[in-house]
Amino acid sequence: MQAIKGIKILIVDDEPNILQFLELGLQNEGFAVESAGDGIAAINQLKRFQPHVVILDVMMPGMDGFEVCRMLKRNENVAVIMLTARDEVDDRVKGLNLGADDYMVKPFSFEELLARINARLRNQFPNLFGEVVIGPIKIDDRRKEIKYNNHVLELSPTEYELLKFLVLNHGLVLSKTMILDKVWGYDFGGEQNIVEVYIRSLRDKLNDKEHQLIRTIRGSGYRVDLS
Repeated sequence: MQAIKGIKILIVDDEPNILQFLELGLQNEGFAVESAGDGIAAINQLKRFQPHVVILDVMMPGMDGFEVCRMLKRNENVAVIMLTARDEVDDRVKGLNLGADDYMVKPFSFEELLARINARLRNQFPNLFGEVVIGPIKIDDRRKEIKYNNHVLELSPTEYELLKFLVLNHGLVLSKTMILDKVWGYDFGGEQNIVEVYIRSLRDKLNDKEHQLIRTIRGSGYRVDLS
């Protein structure tokens, strides 16, 4: 996906090499980019710069990434992708519970980061795109309508939100917990099996009998593959 003019990204990391690498790479992709070396500077830049996406390192001196995330998500409509040098489950859970939208472990590929940025933009700022077309699927969030191979799918509101979430994050493995959090909400008190029920229904409506479109990744979750 080509970067849309006017999309702004704030990078927050205390490692100058990381800042420079990401800033140059994202600018080359067409984004407007600013950087901050610590949490206090990030908070101060937020109101002035008003980024769509914040790439936020967890381990920083002073105000760490978790506290910055909590403050960012208090009143702002901003997508937060957290970075960490540690692949700790507790860190990921803590970040997601504070409102982080995604999580990446260093070292990471720039291509994957770019894919995740674009997924967050499509998911949280659909009006920037109008209709989103990915392979055979077209999402019109203003009409709450999804077409597959130019045919409108008859979807319930929850089916619509689930399929939109899966498609906008195509190529990424999404766990049942993440799907529940993003589609049903953090306060959902039901069973995780509800995800399987809705996935089965979507496969039926997509005629995905061989599970080639919505793949089950055993032990991990689901991944949508689109050509």
